[in-house]
Amino acid sequence: MAGTRRRDGTWKSDGQPRITLETPVTYLKGVGPARALAFERLGVRTAGDLLLHVPTRYEDASTITPINRLETGMDGTIMGTVISKGILPTRKGLKIFQAVLKDESGMIEVAWPGQPFLDRTIEKGDLLLASGSVRFYHGRQLAPREWVNLGDNPEGLGGRVLPVYPATEGLSFKLIRGLIEQHLGPLAPLVKDPLPEALREQVGLAPLGEALRLVHMPATMAEALRGRDRLAFDELFAVQLLQRRARALARTPRNGVAFAKPGALAKQLKATLPYTLTKAQVRTIKEIVADMLVPEKMHRLLQGDVGAGKTVVAVFAALVAIESGYQVALMAPTELLAEQHHRTVSALLAPLGISPLLVTGSLGAAARREVATRLASVEPVFAIGTNALAQEGTTFAKLGLAIVDEQHRFGVAQRAELGAKGAVTDVLLMTATPIPRSLALTLHGDLDVSVLDERPPGRTPVTTVRRPESARTRVLEFVSRQLESGRQAYIVYPVIEQSEKTDLKAATTMFASLAAGPFAGKRCALLHGRLPTAERDATMRAFRDGALDVLVATTVIEVGIDVPNATVMVIEHPERFGLSQLHQLRGRVGRGAEQSYCILLGDVGDVAASRLALFSATEDGFKIADADLTMRGMGDLFGERQHGVPTYRVADPLRDIALAKQARAAADRTLAADPTLTRAEHGALRAMLGARYETALTLFRTG
Repeated sequence: MAGTRRRDGTWKSDGQPRITLETPVTYLKGVGPARALAFERLGVRTAGDLLLHVPTRYEDASTITPINRLETGMDGTIMGTVISKGILPTRKGLKIFQAVLKDESGMIEVAWPGQPFLDRTIEKGDLLLASGSVRFYHGRQLAPREWVNLGDNPEGLGGRVLPVYPATEGLSFKLIRGLIEQHLGPLAPLVKDPLPEALREQVGLAPLGEALRLVHMPATMAEALRGRDRLAFDELFAVQLLQRRARALARTPRNGVAFAKPGALAKQLKATLPYTLTKAQVRTIKEIVADMLVPEKMHRLLQGDVGAGKTVVAVFAALVAIESGYQVALMAPTELLAEQHHRTVSALLAPLGISPLLVTGSLGAAARREVATRLASVEPVFAIGTNALAQEGTTFAKLGLAIVDEQHRFGVAQRAELGAKGAVTDVLLMTATPIPRSLALTLHGDLDVSVLDERPPGRTPVTTVRRPESARTRVLEFVSRQLESGRQAYIVYPVIEQSEKTDLKAATTMFASLAAGPFAGKRCALLHGRLPTAERDATMRAFRDGALDVLVATTVIEVGIDVPNATVMVIEHPERFGLSQLHQLRGRVGRGAEQSYCILLGDVGDVAASRLALFSATEDGFKIADADLTMRGMGDLFGERQHGVPTYRVADPLRDIALAKQARAAADRTLAADPTLTRAEHGALRAMLGARYETALTLFRTG
């Protein structure tokens, strides 16, 4: 991108429009409309996004071992050309892709168990960089822990630390690396460092421009890690600033308003329950009620594994508010979940003479008028619904408690909208996604946390097993027997449609195959995220009501409705799911009195097998989350994001505990000195927060 630097720091390319960090990536030299569409799939829309498209890992080509020096039992990194390749089937049905690599010193076989699809992406003549352990299997064989295909042009790669970027169809990591190297020089100086120099020096961080160079073009692995730590700190620091500011605002005194102690309604509910509360439920109810009795806003998260009994805990909290003369709102992310909560809570409160109100976007005009009339009255009411509860047209006369279910689906800003419907509203957030206790401070600095870590007695554990591809016929026969006995089944796939790029079975093609084959004559339906919402809801309602036998789906059913009659969950290609995601899927079965089963179907490699063995051995969501968070991202914490930026793209709170501790301390110092970030030295910091999170700056309003 040849050109000259303007006085304001922006770059003017020769014959091209003025380039800024907001310039659409399509206008960058070497990109164009077709590649811009591919970049869109990676969340890269602007020149600034390209700078922040960071490597997922690095391959150290500066420490290459000649192949003839590799010995059994040692770890090594090699660079060699593919001279032959093929797929080797085993007696157990596992397919192994093998390639022979050659360098100037010799040859070695490299094997990828359970990955036959690599035969379509690795060609003879390709140059591979591979790291792993050497074992003896009919001769020396390298088991690659990490590897990358460098194509057929090794020029300039030797002796380098090579960044490996997230890629997509039409954009190889090698092409992305070349584009970033081409534009890094002109673009990096345009970046304003959001951290004041004094803060950077205190923590020992590189300036942002230098960090970007270290991340994208490191001379050594130490340089790459130094650059990565700076970017990770920025993410952790931003999260801590927002959480600590949100916590401070949430704890603003309520001018002396406090709820009365639980009275007759709570005693009546406890007496009419068809079961005894667990010790964990009793403990969390006491924690929540204690918050509600003091003249200070409650801002509490209730974590509970699948089936731990969060809803009844929330109902006890609701009764405290209702007996004190206040209104209660429970918000769920979908109409189906709102309807389910409405049925459950209505059944619990029927003996008490309380009828909850259902509020969703699909209400007719007459029903909406009735809802508006009841909410506008100061009489206590328990409203259960979707985000229609938080919309501008919904007005509460006296909202005292806002309960948000599946809180991670809303984010800080979105869930705050419901709490803002009342001047003195307590907020209780609920999630069935367990979060490791070691991360509670990092992830939820704005919340107090209650944990339901005990499941009600009498629940039959779900039998979880892994079966190879060779057992497919037996697995489907087992499912058929369950259907014949009147039960229902889920069959889950990781993708919607088949692709030539992978060997993954897809929901659409497998639905046709299953409905015409092993489940012919059964009532089958297909469910995935591309279907219209109304069609998805109608399908789920039909399955819930027993009008369907088999639901072939993607993870759209991960968070769904209770179907006690569903006793089988078959998950194909289980290695393609995170452990917490598998746990949520498994939670769709085991909700009735019958024994339920979760079957993980397919051939997997050794690493995936060990992960799945851990999953199969426990139903403790907290243990599973501990294992899963070492490999997967944390999702979004602050509502809708600018440019689809995830909360943690570089940082890993589980591994970056020391860095997170520094970020917390820095956030505390910064807010203590400048609570609204209005000082001149924090201008770039405010801009960074606003760019990453659209609604973040509402937390720092001064008026």
